[in-house]
Amino acid sequence: MKTGVLLFCHGARDPNWARPFEAVLARVREQEPCVSVSLAFLEFMTPGLLQAGRELAELGCAQVQVVPLFLGTGGHVRKDLPLLIDQLRQAHPDVSWSVRPSIGESAGVIAAMADAALSGLMDRNA
Repeated sequence: MKTGVLLFCHGARDPNWARPFEAVLARVREQEPCVSVSLAFLEFMTPGLLQAGRELAELGCAQVQVVPLFLGTGGHVRKDLPLLIDQLRQAHPDVSWSVRPSIGESAGVIAAMADAALSGLMDRNA
């Protein structure tokens, strides 16, 4: 059964904003070359979630995990994302769509942010 991962983030008018998310996409693809991975945006940038989801379905993914690349679970994740997931389920009923918790709530991400915040202090105190 082919699996897909759909990385979902907000989007911005400045194309440079997407660079860290594109780096996440590249790293996931590098680490799991057998998994189909796409990056999608809520607004301002393309592809949107519906387009990226359709592309994964067309690649034959039977299961797709949507990973919100948000620091917290705010309105976009609680309100906008479920509506978009419902649309994907209606358009592609043969695909199992699941949504993971916002990436910023992961213990590893929290630890990495704390380490990054403290790294400047450690450099200064050395």
